[in-house]
Amino acid sequence: MALTITDVCINCDVCEPECPNAAISMGPDIYVIDPRRCTECVGHFDRPQCREVCPVDCIPLDPQHVETREQLLDRYRGLMLEKAAAG
Repeated sequence: MALTITDVCINCDVCEPECPNAAISMGPDIYVIDPRRCTECVGHFDRPQCREVCPVDCIPLDPQHVETREQLLDRYRGLMLEKAAAG
């Protein structure tokens, strides 16, 4: 599953720089996670880094984006190819 940020978010700015996939950005009111870029840090880390640093525990799994570990790993591979092509 991708992750999501709830309205409990206090906009502390610590999650955005921790995301290795640049999936987190500032939304209209709080930070948001792009489910097309979120891999739950699969391919990078053992645990989602945004959840590790969040002081208010407002980043649960997103039930609207149910995915297997293999799907997340495929997304990771695609993002790494995209990154390599860009740079």
